[in-house]
Amino acid sequence: MNVLVIGGAGYIGSHVALELAGRGHSITVFDNLSSGREENLHPGNALIRGDIMDPLALSAAMAKGFDAVIHLAALKAAGESMVEPGKYARNNLSGTINILNAMAEAGTRILVFSSSAAVYGEPAYLPVDEGHPTEPANFYGFTKLEIERVLAWYDRLLGLRYAALRYFNAAGYDAQGRVRGLESNPANLIPVVMEVAAGKRPELGVFGDDYPTRDGTGVRDYVHVSDLALAHAQALDALASGSASLTVNLGSENGLSVYEILEAARRITGTSIPAKVLPRRPGDPATLVASSAKARDILGWEARHSGLDSIVETTWRAYQRSGA
Repeated sequence: MNVLVIGGAGYIGSHVALELAGRGHSITVFDNLSSGREENLHPGNALIRGDIMDPLALSAAMAKGFDAVIHLAALKAAGESMVEPGKYARNNLSGTINILNAMAEAGTRILVFSSSAAVYGEPAYLPVDEGHPTEPANFYGFTKLEIERVLAWYDRLLGLRYAALRYFNAAGYDAQGRVRGLESNPANLIPVVMEVAAGKRPELGVFGDDYPTRDGTGVRDYVHVSDLALAHAQALDALASGSASLTVNLGSENGLSVYEILEAARRITGTSIPAKVLPRRPGDPATLVASSAKARDILGWEARHSGLDSIVETTWRAYQRSGA
């Protein structure tokens, strides 16, 4: 298939493009390179430098003729979304509508969308499955949920079939070292731990050590980015084979605490990684773990690379390669 990967020079997008190319798909990356990096483009990938806020650029790109689109171009910092909602409304909501309209104009009817577990908000029960109430606790999660609702209408009215993939915590790097660019100014736990290990930050802030968990720190479901990339390829195959639109969770189904990740990182990096306990952040649940049974049933997907050591080791190797 001829696939347009929007946001394909970013962290997750570059892994997705790598997986799709390895399966014989022809890949064109559409990216404004605001957070994505040209060094993440793989041999054979074409690049269209453009922004999803530019409808004309999107229309020109779609006019080249694509069988499917992968959309990974959202802003994703939950905390920032609560301070700058307008920025997130413009990029995530308006930008996605621009993509959908350009697809409709060009006659492209298959979309794989990068959604998020942030659509669920505070967990009412565990593990979280797709039937869980959707009550986002931040504006970022709200934008993802609203996009899913818009997608359902574009399917109903225009026949645009989609897969909405609700990621839990993406982590890790390609085990073969084929993705070289690091995220800029990361806010997620594991890259922050790596920056402390590499001497780029003085210490790790642990937000709360008095949660009702096995060691007092928050527990999250981390899924290796290569496993996420595989799910995109499987979702694309399903839609291309005539599947109806689908929405699935992507998680490892295994919770890891902050201290468990910290101790693994200390062991694997051989560094002390200083840490300081800080107050809890408002809205942070004690535990958030996925059920991915639906992805297994529909796509045949499994999180095969999402063990703790695999995630930490591949991330540390990426930081070492970069000279960070």
